[in-house]
Amino acid sequence: MKYSYAEYVPAFKVISDETRLKIIDMLSYGEMCACDILEEVSISQSTLSYHMKILSESGLVNATRCGAWMKYTLNKDRTNEVINFFRHITIEKENCIRKSTGKKSCEEC
Repeated sequence: MKYSYAEYVPAFKVISDETRLKIIDMLSYGEMCACDILEEVSISQSTLSYHMKILSESGLVNATRCGAWMKYTLNKDRTNEVINFFRHITIEKENCIRKSTGKKSCEEC
């Protein structure tokens, strides 16, 4: 499978924030209401809304309105895509960018 590096940049930007990583960790256990997420993180409701908007727009998190509150779940398909992409770029493989240069080590420089 050929990956587009640019396609995954937004997801990595989203997870480069400590608060959003904590939220993803919490959602890995299952659906959560915004009010429950607020109890676990030390941020205001407006800041939580900001983070959840970014997570939802990235496709990593699904949002569903429930009365006055929102409920959130991880988008398992998208998170698995990002995990598989990271796994792909971090393993030794035949079609590695470095192999296309023909150099094997810095000793050849």
